[in-house]
Amino acid sequence: MTDTAPPALLPPPSDRAPFRQMREQLRAQRIARGLLAVFFTLLALYTVHGFLAALVWGGIFAITAWPPYAAVRRRRATQSNGILLPLLFTIVIALIFLVPLGIFALEAAREAQGVAAWMNEARHSGVPVPTWIHRLPFGAASLGGWWESHLQNPDDVSGFLHSFNLGHSMQVTQRVGEQIFHRGLLFSFSILTLFFLLKDGDTIIRQCLIVSRRAFGKRGETIAQQIIASVHGTVAGLVLVGIGEGAVMGVAYLIAGAPHPFLFGVFTAVAAMIPFCAVIAVGLVTLLLLVKGATIAALAILGLGMAVIFVADHFVRPALIGGSTELPFLWVLTGILGGVESWSLLGLFMGPAIMAVMHLMWRNWTRDRCLDGG
Repeated sequence: MTDTAPPALLPPPSDRAPFRQMREQLRAQRIARGLLAVFFTLLALYTVHGFLAALVWGGIFAITAWPPYAAVRRRRATQSNGILLPLLFTIVIALIFLVPLGIFALEAAREAQGVAAWMNEARHSGVPVPTWIHRLPFGAASLGGWWESHLQNPDDVSGFLHSFNLGHSMQVTQRVGEQIFHRGLLFSFSILTLFFLLKDGDTIIRQCLIVSRRAFGKRGETIAQQIIASVHGTVAGLVLVGIGEGAVMGVAYLIAGAPHPFLFGVFTAVAAMIPFCAVIAVGLVTLLLLVKGATIAALAILGLGMAVIFVADHFVRPALIGGSTELPFLWVLTGILGGVESWSLLGLFMGPAIMAVMHLMWRNWTRDRCLDGG
């Protein structure tokens, strides 16, 4: 005779009803808590939607600054809850943006004074036909005739300047001032966010890892690492390479005798952060040199600029951005251009990060399918 296990003792159906009712009640409570959490999350996002861009910028600054910040903190054995080192890093990062903007504003104000003085002189004595018009390869006669009819006589100059709507100009100036104030407020909030992210970084990282593992498992942490690597690569590939292009071309502008080499160097650096947009700055400087009659210098600037842009956009940037995330160049370029179109300047960083996550998911999906098929 074989021994058999005794049958499981189950309560009668009438006694199991309270257990089913309790499970259903717990399930209903979990669903209600989930819906409540989603509701308050959406409500919080709506409340701070005007500052979401500033929060994201603060996060990008923090991700970029975290490796050197952590290295300095380890070297100096600074406590993680101190405020001196986070404050120092925050000030340094703020100055990286404020110092060039301040110099650019001073140069622009100086040029504005020169333009105002030129307009005042033009109202009294007119504007003679410049010599560079006669050196144009085509259209010199037509442009010279228009200039003599509209700008050579002081009365014509006054009428031409008064033809611009003064009230509209005042409205544009007011809107520009409002935008500057708004952008300055958002930048200040981003810097404040950066300080607190650096100060409480260890706690925030630990909490994010706990939430990620509970919600998505280990793959959630992999996605977060991919986003961080994409941000680091984008900063190196766009910002640093753009600054390098602007520095090289700024020196070239100075040697070639281009007008306002510092301003155009900064303009080139900003434009170079978007792939292929540095062509606009180089083309403008080339045109100004042609107007001055410096044909050889203009051709040299054009050739050097095209060479620098070609090397940076086809070799340096793909290696820096795609190398850290194994992202193909087409994905990098699509993420940058699509991100700028969808998210404005913030899309320079969000676009490659989103494409990096999509590329990671694509690799995981295709690898799993290959394994299943084998």
